[in-house]
Amino acid sequence: MLILLDTANLEGIRKLNDMYPIDGITTNPSIIVKEKTNFIDLIKEIRSIIGTDKMLHVQTLGTTALEIVEEAEYLNEKIGGNFYVKIPVTDEGIKAMKILKEKSIKVSATSIITALQGLIAAKAGAEYVIPYVNRIDNISGDGVGVVSEMVCIFEAYGFKTKVLAASFKNVDQIKRACLAGTHAITAAQDIITQLLQHPLTDWSVEQFTKDWENMYGKGKRTNNI
Repeated sequence: MLILLDTANLEGIRKLNDMYPIDGITTNPSIIVKEKTNFIDLIKEIRSIIGTDKMLHVQTLGTTALEIVEEAEYLNEKIGGNFYVKIPVTDEGIKAMKILKEKSIKVSATSIITALQGLIAAKAGAEYVIPYVNRIDNISGDGVGVVSEMVCIFEAYGFKTKVLAASFKNVDQIKRACLAGTHAITAAQDIITQLLQHPLTDWSVEQFTKDWENMYGKGKRTNNI
């Protein structure tokens, strides 16, 4: 089970990459433009923060297979490391995935709303498929259900493609996606940090500290009493 951070904010990436067992970063054009800086410099800085082994997913903007492939080759060369080019599941996108598979450039298929879109992307050679859980929910669909369907299809037919669930608005969606068997999730910084938060955990730590200090004194720890 992989946990990725869906952001291009350098401060947030530094903080969570240091604190949490983050397996990589996903970005998209909307996330990139929020940072209001040079695109390729930003992506290179993200790579320098997370290192070469962790995944970094960056999306193309071309509308034809040729344009997408050209972008993918450029990004793969410039960014390096464990890199995945994100490609939407359009007709031209699927064509580009087939070409890039032959070129050994790793692909994550994005903007997925249905399990059958995921199936076609998997057959085209995508290493990851990215269903948008909350966006599916917002159109009266079942985002976690789509995740579950794709996991079942891939297992039934022996696909190596993995499901990277995205578009989360709360931690319950993430929990249900995990229970549905997703191989990975990606979420914004505030959602990732909420995975640990619970008032009873805070209360327990405060009570442990209070009891200890009542006995041994304020500021005392196990290594200095």
